[in-house]
Amino acid sequence: MAYEVNNPMLGSITGIHRSATRGSSVEFAQYRKYVQGDDPKHIDWQVYARSDRFYIKEFEADTNLRCYVVVDASGSMAFDSGNGSRFDFARNVAAHLAYMLVQQGDAVGLHCCSEEAQTDLPARQAPSHLHTYFDLLEGMEAKGESTLVRALHGLAERVQRRAVVLVLSDGFMPAPDLLDALQHLCFCKHEVSFFHLLDPQEMKFDFTRPVRFVDLEGGADMVADPSVMQSTYLDGLHRHLETIKDGCRKFQIDYRRTLLNESFEKAISAYLLGHAGLFGKKGGARK
Repeated sequence: MAYEVNNPMLGSITGIHRSATRGSSVEFAQYRKYVQGDDPKHIDWQVYARSDRFYIKEFEADTNLRCYVVVDASGSMAFDSGNGSRFDFARNVAAHLAYMLVQQGDAVGLHCCSEEAQTDLPARQAPSHLHTYFDLLEGMEAKGESTLVRALHGLAERVQRRAVVLVLSDGFMPAPDLLDALQHLCFCKHEVSFFHLLDPQEMKFDFTRPVRFVDLEGGADMVADPSVMQSTYLDGLHRHLETIKDGCRKFQIDYRRTLLNESFEKAISAYLLGHAGLFGKKGGARK
């Protein structure tokens, strides 16, 4: 499949994606009047024959897409209630999307972030780049406190060209801080998608006996009766999730709540289908 965003993209090599600049590809953009200094070879002589005026034929230059995949590698991403951890889910999504993008000549970068370790791989389109990408992805562990908010602000400041930014996280951090970081990326003209990864057990909280709860980022633990705290927990979770969802809609961020009992292939397919206009020339798909 070919991957194209709705907004014009800026890149360093010729590709299949519509650019913000004008050039001389086969995709016609517009006519403009000839002015002194223009290359005469771009004059449309057929128009001159009809109008006795000189016009330049402009085309849309094509460029490659640049994508940055940001994976939250904090300790809470390691939670696994039997469906697999969200960190493994995120790595599968990140790996498959990267392979698809590089195969069609687009550039992809990787940023994994936690208090324990940071991975920052610039976006490149060479097939050999995938080996480094996969090795770094495989070598990361979900440990420590989240530094996702700081990482997103840093990415917004560092990446100058417009890009697609895919964020994979559980969103367990103050919602205003997360939304501020996502908005920062949008302010810098990046197209942002937020994959909100949640375990079904977190959504139901249907434990039937006292459980020891462990803070996967801080290490603290406590034994509690879930039946006593279920209502308060679910109310707080619902408010948190809705705040993030509504904030993303407000800032026109593509919000994707994803449950871990669904396959990562389904999550990728839903993303591609939900962005039909992003794939292939003029919204079509290229096999």
